[in-house]
Amino acid sequence: MLNITTFLDANSNRLDKDVLYYPEKDKKYNSIEILKTISGIGRDLKERGIEKGDRVLIYLKNSPEYLFSLFALWRIGAIAIPTNRIYTGKELEFMISDCEAKLIITDEAGKDVLDIESFVIDNLDKYEESEILPPAHTSWDDLCQLQYTSGTTGKPKGSMLTHGNYFSAIHNECDVMGIKQDDVFLGIYPMAHVGLSWAISALRSGALYIMMAEYDFEEYLKLCGEEKVTVLTAMPPVIHSLTNIDSRTDLKTVREIISGGGPLHKKIWKKFNQTYHVPILNAYGLSETIVIGTGTVIRPEDYLTVDKYESVGHPVCFSEVKIVDELDCTKELDKYETGEIALRGPAVAKGYWGNEKATKEVFLEDGWFLTGDVGYLDEDNRLFITDRKKDMIVMSGWKIYPTEVEEELIKYPKVDEIAVFSMNDYHKGEIPVAAVVWKNYPDEDGLLEFARENLSRYKIPRKIFNVDELPRVNGWKLLRRELKEKYSK
Repeated sequence: MLNITTFLDANSNRLDKDVLYYPEKDKKYNSIEILKTISGIGRDLKERGIEKGDRVLIYLKNSPEYLFSLFALWRIGAIAIPTNRIYTGKELEFMISDCEAKLIITDEAGKDVLDIESFVIDNLDKYEESEILPPAHTSWDDLCQLQYTSGTTGKPKGSMLTHGNYFSAIHNECDVMGIKQDDVFLGIYPMAHVGLSWAISALRSGALYIMMAEYDFEEYLKLCGEEKVTVLTAMPPVIHSLTNIDSRTDLKTVREIISGGGPLHKKIWKKFNQTYHVPILNAYGLSETIVIGTGTVIRPEDYLTVDKYESVGHPVCFSEVKIVDELDCTKELDKYETGEIALRGPAVAKGYWGNEKATKEVFLEDGWFLTGDVGYLDEDNRLFITDRKKDMIVMSGWKIYPTEVEEELIKYPKVDEIAVFSMNDYHKGEIPVAAVVWKNYPDEDGLLEFARENLSRYKIPRKIFNVDELPRVNGWKLLRRELKEKYSK
């Protein structure tokens, strides 16, 4: 048996300290309080008819309610579908239909967004004295989560993550961070993102996890200084912001900082290291691998040879990486040859829910997972990422798929053709922009208003370029790269 929540049972028996702090409500929890709370939520879910293997969406803001709902679903053997609160009802409908979700966990403001039975969670205090609920009998290969990640077709795909996958991810993240009970971990990643696994790993180690309700740079600095944070989470834009502040005292207790969610520009990385002398754990992984459950990372000891400020490091425990030919994945390439990055290890998802075709394309029979990213390995087996095989845009860690945005915006009646592509942005890494062929006359304001009504904020194009025609090969294949080269200057 392996139920990933049983680390809470172990910690509740041996630790007498706070392990979670939620500054938004100035609320702290120890391990036994967390265990009792998720037990109470789990019982309520079972009374609602939720059983092992049932799929349940979580539609909440970053909060203890979100984290405890996730744990409660794992505890009873159900399958969690984490969603971001900024998603629109339209964006959630496909997930609900695709996985045949039985329930949605939300709050009063979210219960009327979708036509599905809701479980409103709004009072954690009532669970404080709940009797401990025994964990469901789950195994390594039992699903605990569907992590929906969009594809180039615009249709989200549910990565099937198991209790064993999470066990591997937590092991590797604890190992990489070297985190201990006296550490203070400040988490900023959205709870709908697999980056939450870093925070779960901090809880597993008995460290104090400080949970931000939402990222705010000034509050981030304030908490870092006041709470004497030792392990800090970030993304490339956050690290960029840290290099541009006058006061450095807020980070004086920080011994390492995590970066993920997108490429870290080498100039920013080098400037940060020279300013703070704090090693960056530059990590590479995907939703399908629970970040570095199976992936690579730069560790503090790598700073003896990190002067290039470009690599995402070596494989973590039990993980393998290789580079294969983009047109023939059976052909492994030599050192310094650029090709598609393939990963293999215990945190690789079982495949995509209900999508055998997409699963076979990237989850190979011998265990290798084709990431869709392009890079090379050096003589020391360090991984360098050079490009993306797909057209995905990564803005401040948010993944944006052009086809998904295009399929929505083409519905605006005044648009004839549209192409979404990326522009480089020094702070955010990339931003989404659009080239539009109009039917009669331009209406940028109307299109942006339509986008705001139908898309999450981060997917909305930041600029619109009016064009007479889109560049295509033989009149059909869109040349996004040509648009990018023309407008990204």
